[in-house]
Amino acid sequence: MSPLGRRRFLAASALTAPLLTASQAAAEPQHERHGVTPGADLLAAQGWRALAGRKVGVLTNPTGALKDHTHIVDSMVAAGVAPVAAFGPEHGFRGTAQAGGSEGDFLDPRTHIPVYDAFGASADKLAGMYTKAGVDTVLFDIADVGARFYTFIWSMYTAMRAAVLTGASFMVLDRPNPIGGAARGPMLDPRFSSGVGLKPIVQQHGMTIGELARFFDAELLPADTGGRRLSRLDIVRLRGWRRDELFGETGLPWRLPSPNMPTPSTALVYPGTCLFEGTVLSEGRGTTRPFEIIGAPDMDWRWAERLNEAGLPGVRFREVYFAPTFSKHVNKVCGGAQVHITDEHSYEAIRTAVTMIIAAKQVHPSVFGWRPDNFIDKLSGSDRLRLMVDAGAGVDDVVGAWQQELAAFRRQREQYLLYR
Repeated sequence: MSPLGRRRFLAASALTAPLLTASQAAAEPQHERHGVTPGADLLAAQGWRALAGRKVGVLTNPTGALKDHTHIVDSMVAAGVAPVAAFGPEHGFRGTAQAGGSEGDFLDPRTHIPVYDAFGASADKLAGMYTKAGVDTVLFDIADVGARFYTFIWSMYTAMRAAVLTGASFMVLDRPNPIGGAARGPMLDPRFSSGVGLKPIVQQHGMTIGELARFFDAELLPADTGGRRLSRLDIVRLRGWRRDELFGETGLPWRLPSPNMPTPSTALVYPGTCLFEGTVLSEGRGTTRPFEIIGAPDMDWRWAERLNEAGLPGVRFREVYFAPTFSKHVNKVCGGAQVHITDEHSYEAIRTAVTMIIAAKQVHPSVFGWRPDNFIDKLSGSDRLRLMVDAGAGVDDVVGAWQQELAAFRRQREQYLLYR
């Protein structure tokens, strides 16, 4: 941000960046609500001076940008606080790669900063990258969407492990959870740990990335690092966000966190309909409404009719036909249903998706099926969902099966929450 832009920002908002250590964060009083301002904007408004003299490695992607759409790395360089390295997660630093891909290592042509490919890297390998680049402070700024199987939070966890190994400090520029602060869904069984669910948290965790970092540092890191925690964890906290606030209410610009997350509505349905990745049905990749359009060849209007009969809160379903341009059923006409959210605050993504799965199996038994590799177990966190659906369990039985573990997670996370 230019000096003029920075003065205008300060004059308009009269804000200073609340740079918090993990121990200080919980005691920080809530501010009077005056619009949501991400941590990145607050630190940039101070000219990034909290990073002066540090050798910063930035783990980010295109969502690591200010309200005026300037990327944080460009803003840091302009302020004379250039990072020594950047690290790209799934989809890459510039966000050009599709699901399961990354951009490799390269020299950023705009800033001439070396970019390392962090996607899929182990903590040991990432620690080697830190050492090679001379990093003493790791800065994380990526917009999460609030689901356990969205890989950015596990990139953060691995980056935190690597910071423990090298003694680097860790800083998170906090951003709002776009689907709110409510926790829902089943807990991951550690036996089903994978890249889409590395550690035991529930399917819709309801935490910001800053809150997750505090939770990871205290609850999960010690088991993977011989009892050690980060040498220092700083959270640059949001201003103005409440737990019941969804992204459309924040006034912030939406930037695609990944190629198939085009709108805030996509984020709202994603913790549920991403489960269709574990089935033979298309989850809408290769359409303009991924995760909102679901279907397969030989499905028809009967599925949407059955779903509307269920009377789920906050949602209606529309019969739809589509031909995906990539991923499953490429260029084949699929029938199915489109999810239309009618009330964002009463809509429950995971219950809705469980209802959709059970109804699809009942209405189109010759079409519905799980992927042969049982990927559904990694997405849902155990084999329980698959086995219960196959045994003919109803929606209430399936959702009821995880309520005890969900309540335990809510209690466990409480002390790490920063916003009310």
